[in-house]
Amino acid sequence: MKIEGHTHTELCPHGNGDSTAQMIERAIKLGFDEYHITEHAPLPTDFIRAYSGDPKNVATASLQWDQLADYFSLANRLKEKYQNKIKITIGFEVDYLEDYEKQISSFLRKISSVTENNIISVHYLKNKNGDYFGIDYSPDELKAGFSADLINGQDLYFRYFKTILKSVTAFADCDMPGKIGHMSLIKKYQDYFALPTNFSASNMALINQILTVAQNKQLKIDFNTTGLYKSYCNDIYPGKQIIDFARQKEIQFEFGSDAHSIREVGHGYHLFEYL
Repeated sequence: MKIEGHTHTELCPHGNGDSTAQMIERAIKLGFDEYHITEHAPLPTDFIRAYSGDPKNVATASLQWDQLADYFSLANRLKEKYQNKIKITIGFEVDYLEDYEKQISSFLRKISSVTENNIISVHYLKNKNGDYFGIDYSPDELKAGFSADLINGQDLYFRYFKTILKSVTAFADCDMPGKIGHMSLIKKYQDYFALPTNFSASNMALINQILTVAQNKQLKIDFNTTGLYKSYCNDIYPGKQIIDFARQKEIQFEFGSDAHSIREVGHGYHLFEYL
């Protein structure tokens, strides 16, 4: 099966507004058998109020709560329209946020019967002071929140992977998402800050714990090509070390372009085939 497993819609506030229907048309033209719509789930209201980073980040990060009905209406309409051409599934990319597990669990329970493919991702981290900042919005925000960790990039990686580990172990009371999103997103600005290319032994130990959980829970890994096209990343997520490690554990990967526009659908798919 040729699957496009991570895509966004015209409702995404940080997309360019391209028609979701035309994105699906491109997937059909490229020969995909399945197309997973995984829009950013709304962030907890309390989290937005407490956020310490750039307010534009959280303002444009995800759907608003009052957009959920519009999202399901759009996705279901497209699912029906293209049912004879491509299999479409509906889900969310859900942010894991430490201290907001109850709110996230409540959301996951509510959507469990109306979604098929969901992704758990980490876009926000607590810094040493317990304040939340984004890791992929801008180099300036990353530096503002994590300047101490950037002195030794392995410290930043460690903070991130500790949070990833929590994200895959936090939701025992509900159906957690079945895929870990862009597992090395912390390297989005690796070339800007000259971050280490390889993860240290302590970080690889954390990654081993994450992958062991993924193995036991049969979670997939998002083979996300969008990092190739980011100015200061120039690599796929999750990168060679994690790919090699996950393959040893026979964990399944699923291609995802993380498309927010028509031209991004299927970006880099043949690299997935090669690897």
